Amino acid sequence: MESFVDRHGLWTPEQQKQARAVAKEVAERGLGVIRLSFADQHGILRGKTIVAEELGSAMRSGVGFTTTLLAKDTSHRTVFPVFTKGGGFSMPEMQGAADILMVPDPGSFRVLPWAPQTGWLLCDLYFADGRPVPFSTRQLFRTVLEKLNGQGFDYVSGLEVEFHVFRLLDPKMAPSDAGQPGTPPDVALLTQGYNYLTELRYDQYDAVYEILRKDIQALGLPLRSMEVEFGPSQCEFTFRPGVNMESADTMVLFRSAAKQIARRHGYHVTFMCRPKLPNIFSSGWHLHQSLTDRRTGENAFIPQQEGEVLSPPGMQFLAGLLEHAPASAAFAAPTINAYRRYRPYSLAPDRAIWGRDNRGVMCRVLGAKGDPASRIENRLGEPAANPYLYMASQIVAGMDGMARGLQPPASADAPYETPAPALPRSLEAALAELKHSACYRTGLGERFVDYFIHIKEAEIARYQLEVSDWEHREYFELF
Repeated sequence: MESFVDRHGLWTPEQQKQARAVAKEVAERGLGVIRLSFADQHGILRGKTIVAEELGSAMRSGVGFTTTLLAKDTSHRTVFPVFTKGGGFSMPEMQGAADILMVPDPGSFRVLPWAPQTGWLLCDLYFADGRPVPFSTRQLFRTVLEKLNGQGFDYVSGLEVEFHVFRLLDPKMAPSDAGQPGTPPDVALLTQGYNYLTELRYDQYDAVYEILRKDIQALGLPLRSMEVEFGPSQCEFTFRPGVNMESADTMVLFRSAAKQIARRHGYHVTFMCRPKLPNIFSSGWHLHQSLTDRRTGENAFIPQQEGEVLSPPGMQFLAGLLEHAPASAAFAAPTINAYRRYRPYSLAPDRAIWGRDNRGVMCRVLGAKGDPASRIENRLGEPAANPYLYMASQIVAGMDGMARGLQPPASADAPYETPAPALPRSLEAALAELKHSACYRTGLGERFVDYFIHIKEAEIARYQLEVSDWEHREYFELF
């Protein structure tokens, strides 16, 4: 009988070949289980684990799971009325917690070095009739990439990711600690910080860095460097540039892998932007990006004239990033916590500006005539961002700048004094910008933008009902 994949033409000939290679490798290695995962709306991996004997059927017929996983906020609460008509999505396929299918991408196969006899496959999501699920962020990113590729360009991106590693003291596993969300763990520092890039601090990280490095490289992820960041227990890992989908997939797997590996060894890794711990610094995700001309294979951002910073298409792409920065913040910094980072006179931006090799601006531009590494580094993002949405938002904004021939203002040499549009100071403000963004409603689709805003507004509503430490300290004694 014809399989679901074959019936709907979901795999390319290359993927068909890869699927056969995966089946062979699983058998030869004697793997016991395969994790089938997809990145949800927050970039968190979810899925099911099957025994290896079921892999052939799962790869070609998919594995069902409930649509409610696409209806959850960051507390894992379902925030759409799934048992009403249309399930809150105005789509009968999403009603009643019905099933949709995970279909593995055979090119994503990995063997997890920290989990004995375990394989892993990243999946895409489909309805029973073969249509892609419109809320699957990996498929949304693929659609954006196809438009860019159709215009003759590939997207090249490199990852520079800051995060924290702590020693786990108490995982808080008492029944009273459970909840949505549960009680966060108690942790201790690995270093006191402040010795930025010193070998002394690196040596204090060495044991956990080696644990992470070995398994991350064994996964085949393109790790480039492991660095000591400024804050206590703060780290930075960088990865070699990838083309189109590669870096987004790398980021999704890296975050999940780092947390799993660390936990098995008594550590806690967090990609939360600014943990509420004494003396802790904010973490960012700096996204390096350029375009490659598909005809020539050359970096399309390389300046052609002496004195230029980027080529004309590169400057137009940059102008698009700046124009749409307030709305793009909702994707680059999608948590309430992320907006604690945007502070003047720091290494984080507070307004939509660019500068040549300046780390106080939003877009740091690195380029010179003949330099194949000419690129834009966007410093807007937080490490908890969904990679597919963060990168898709960059491409949509940059393509709009190219289509309209936009030009950026002059380089900002004094980034915290240059007059320019302020970045949103809260997630709520960023969502307000996104709500009215014609660029993103066209580039990502009306349905997806409204869906994303609904989920994030549910998180904000829960946050606003909480009584904060600040409120108690400010008013309890005074009034």
